[in-house]
Formats: sequence, structure tokens, C-alpha cells
Amino acid sequence: MRESGVLCHVASLPSGKLGPDAFTFIDLIAEAGATVWQVLPITPPDEHRSPYASTSAFAGHVALCDPTFEEYPDHELIRQWLSVNAHWAWDWGLYDALKEAHDEAPWYDWPEPLRNRHPKAIEEALEKYMPQVRGRIMNQVRFQRDWMILRHYASQKGVKLFGDLPIFVAKDSADVWVRPHLFHHDVVAGVPPDYFSENGQRWGTMLYDWDAHRQEEWMWWQMRMARCCGLFDIVRIDHFRGFESAWAIPNADLHAKNGTWVEGPGDEILQVLMDVAGDTMIVAEDLGIIPDSVIQLRKRHNLPGMAVLHFAFDDENIDNPHRPENISTDKIVYTGTHDNDTSVGWWNESSEIRKERVLELGLAGESPCQTLIRIAIESSAILAIIPLQDLIEEDTGSRMNTPGTTTGNWQWKFDWTDLTNGNWNLLKR
Repeated sequence: MRESGVLCHVASLPSGKLGPDAFTFIDLIAEAGATVWQVLPITPPDEHRSPYASTSAFAGHVALCDPTFEEYPDHELIRQWLSVNAHWAWDWGLYDALKEAHDEAPWYDWPEPLRNRHPKAIEEALEKYMPQVRGRIMNQVRFQRDWMILRHYASQKGVKLFGDLPIFVAKDSADVWVRPHLFHHDVVAGVPPDYFSENGQRWGTMLYDWDAHRQEEWMWWQMRMARCCGLFDIVRIDHFRGFESAWAIPNADLHAKNGTWVEGPGDEILQVLMDVAGDTMIVAEDLGIIPDSVIQLRKRHNLPGMAVLHFAFDDENIDNPHRPENISTDKIVYTGTHDNDTSVGWWNESSEIRKERVLELGLAGESPCQTLIRIAIESSAILAIIPLQDLIEEDTGSRMNTPGTTTGNWQWKFDWTDLTNGNWNLLKR
């Protein structure tokens, strides 16, 4: 079955929240004949608003909660929720309360007894901040209630929710504070120079001590995948390559040029995650510098990869996997991603040769943006995802993120009036 969908983060809705706006957006997707709504990570973002460097791999971003449905959950609902989520919830609640008490300073700048989680210090902190911790847990229950209401509504409309699992977590996170032994602390993650950045990207997120995870039988990863699969119908593993090898950058470096590739656990962890995922569709984000070993890892586990049309027209390489004729049934195709410029902005900055290659595939009366959407929809990919900015032909001012920068990102919101003249009619496959 070949399907189509729309990429739009929850925070990009006019209200930036779950509730009526989200229900209306699902209605629009269903009415257009599409079946998937893809969002960015719904965990708490960092100080730059990035959802890819979250303070928790498990917690929901409570600022997204439905403002029209504010009553707090009852004790039975809280009890049921804790029976599944207690393994991270109390630690997250205390971590977040302590951050507030320390003027949002990262955990590694807290007093040593708290920083290193001395049992007596943790016991005293729990006693002191228990009201705040309980309040945070109630908000997490509220977040999941609101999300599951949305998921049920989407299911009734025939729309699947497609979520994102960032492979790495931030150093200033409850996960690293509680389980520092699972991470390397002398290097940070990123990628070498590529299409997106000539200096590479220094994400600053943590790299895993895979031997430590192996000794614990991948329990943290099992819990994390189970959490995602409980929220979404489809889960994308961001930077899938990190399971095969990861770019390790020395802590002191301000750029990513001097990193080295370090080997990951490959098939071993993928098999564990696939067993947990069950019927949930898992997607491998395999963009960037991807050796054949990563492609084979993906294929051995029958995971679809990604193709992006913005990468299809810059060279004459007939083997370029992003070229329309090379997009296969084991791919999900995008016009662009949240890290790309919008298609209108991409076109405006395109070389003449790139424009010629796109125009050769265009039909009479089509805008370049419409040509890309049509190519994606008509491709052999199992799923075509179109960013909302491309459906409504927004320019660079509506770009979601510019990799390698920390300002001006993750802020775009649409207005309902923006959607009246969109290319919704092109979505049906």
C-alpha cells in the first residue's frame, strides 16, 4: 500500500498545542486523501527550542498540552500511568524540579552531592521537592492523556501518527544524570562535513558506552523504544547511522572536522529494538554520508530508508539514491525535511543546471514546488511525506531549522488562512 502524509510539528500549529487545532489538522489530512501526520520529537526541547537535544528521552513536552482540557487526571489514571512509566517518571520529576531550584543550571553544575546522586542527598531532595515532583508527574499524565485522545481521533479518521526518535540525548538530561555510566563523557556526537555544513555539525549530544548497554541487556533502549511505540504508529530513528558507527568529536572542539568514526552495535541492538517494536513501523533516517554497511544493516531488518528530492538534482551520478527513477519501494520520499530550506526557498537559491533538471520533469502550468510534490507522490516509495511549507508554497522565511545554527530555528507557525490555497489536491496517491 502506497500512502502519503504531511510533515508539520505540533508546535507549528497556530496555537502550538494539542487540542482543537490538532483535530482540525487531522481533518484536513484525511479530507485530502492522505493517511499520515509526521511530527518532530515531542519531548522537552533545549534552550534553543531544539527537540533533538531534549532534557529527557521519555518525558512529553507539557507546553504542548491541550489548553481547552485542563482538568488534572484522577488518582486511578495516575496510578495506571505510573505502573508503566515509574522507571523514568520519578527521576525526571526530581531532575526537573532541581533544575528549577538551581535557576535552570545543568545537573553537572549542581552541588556535588546532587550532581553525583549521593543517596542521602537524593532522599533529602525528594522529601523537600515532593510537591513539585508530584506536580510534574501529573502534568506528564495529562500530556499522555491529551496525546492518546489525539491518537484515537486520528485513528478514527484513518490517519497514522508518525513520530521521531532522536538517536542521541543531551548531556543536560535526566537520562545522563541518572545513568551516567551508559554514556561517554570525553566526546560528543555530530557529523562530519557534508551537504548541510562545510564544518560538519557539532551537536554536543552524548555518545553511548555500548558495552555498558550490552551488560544491562539493552534495557534503557528497550524502555525507550517501548515508550515511542506506545505513542506513535510509525517511528523514525533519527541518524540511524549511529547504530553502525558514530562521529565522535573531542569535547574541546568547537567544530566537527576532527572527529573520528567509532563502531556501534549494529545488528545486535536493531534486533532488540525490532522485537520491542512489534507491529509498529520503524523508519531509518539514512541521510548524509552513508556507507553500504549502513544500507545493508537497514535492509537486513527490513526497515525503509529515506529519499529527499532536494538532493536529487545536483550531480549527474546515475546511482544517486535520491533521483526519482532510483526511489524504490523500501524508501519514504520527501520533497525536503525539517533540516532543509522550503522547496520555494531551495528553488530560489538553485543553480541554473539544477533548475533545468527539475523543469525537464515539470508539466505545463506547474510551479517547481508542485513538480516536486507530484514526483514524490508518483514515486515507487511506500510513503510520500510533504512538509506543510511545501504544500502551501512558503519561502525561506518559513524554514524550520538551519543545521549548524542555534538561533531563529524551530519557531515557524502557520495561520489557518495560509492553508486555503494549498496543494492539498496533490496528496492523494
